[in-house]
Amino acid sequence: MLEFLKILALFVVTALAEIIGCYLPWLVLTQGRPRWLLIPAAVSLALFAWLLTLHPGAAGRIYAAYGGVYVAIALLWLWRVDGIPLTRWDLLGSAVCLMGMAIIALQPARAG
Repeated sequence: MLEFLKILALFVVTALAEIIGCYLPWLVLTQGRPRWLLIPAAVSLALFAWLLTLHPGAAGRIYAAYGGVYVAIALLWLWRVDGIPLTRWDLLGSAVCLMGMAIIALQPARAG
């Protein structure tokens, strides 16, 4: 269980790095924010790529499991940063994605 919590925490940090790296250019391109925000965006995306390499296991499986956490974190971002209330459908979809992540991440070591 501790290993799962470590993986989940790393996925959360990875998702935040990806979202920040994409959100800052979005602000520049759609909200007219200063171009210097592209520098921390690039750093954040580089951090995101590096963080993905810290996960043990096959890359494709890691990316698939990470996707479930990304969905949940993106919806939390929508709610907390963009100020848009989540619907029950958002919550249900996020729960399904997180269950999928858990199934992939917690599979037995020699699953076929």
